[in-house]
Amino acid sequence: MFFFFFVSGTILAQETTNRVATRPVRFLVDAALELGGDEVAEVYFTNGNTQSVKAGQGGSIAVGAQFRFFNSDKLLVRSTVGIKYVTTAADNVHIRLTRIPIHLTANWMVARKLRLGVGVATHQSIRFKADGIGDNIKFDPATGPLFELAYGGVGLRYTLMKYKDNANYTYSANAIGVSFSLVFPNKN
Repeated sequence: MFFFFFVSGTILAQETTNRVATRPVRFLVDAALELGGDEVAEVYFTNGNTQSVKAGQGGSIAVGAQFRFFNSDKLLVRSTVGIKYVTTAADNVHIRLTRIPIHLTANWMVARKLRLGVGVATHQSIRFKADGIGDNIKFDPATGPLFELAYGGVGLRYTLMKYKDNANYTYSANAIGVSFSLVFPNKN
């Protein structure tokens, strides 16, 4: 009887360990720094300098999940929601462009750490705030394709997108940037 419980416990422990190692859903944290897009506004400083706020520009942080399908380590689906933000160097007003990016990508693991991703990005709640020194601008939600090439947790990301403001003016929000991602628990 003791032998039966010992063998059963050992097998159960091995199955539990294997399940953790091949977990189909893992938590994902993603951050990116991106440049590009049309000028939404230009800020003039008292010292004569200027600064542009561009539609594709900004830093972002997001959380989500990475899904592994068909017991394959090659095919992954990643989904995140976060905030993307850019501000100016002005120290007496808080001028900013904010949006809520939602990403859904299919990813193929070309090699152990090399990942190719293609998917869709949507930006919601796109707002430019001039903090009282100019007009605030609201934009319609926008959607476009997203491409990513990553090695380990560092990637190169390109997004194609257009923003339309409340006056029906269209801005290119195309952006290229560097992304950093972390999934956990670790696979191994």
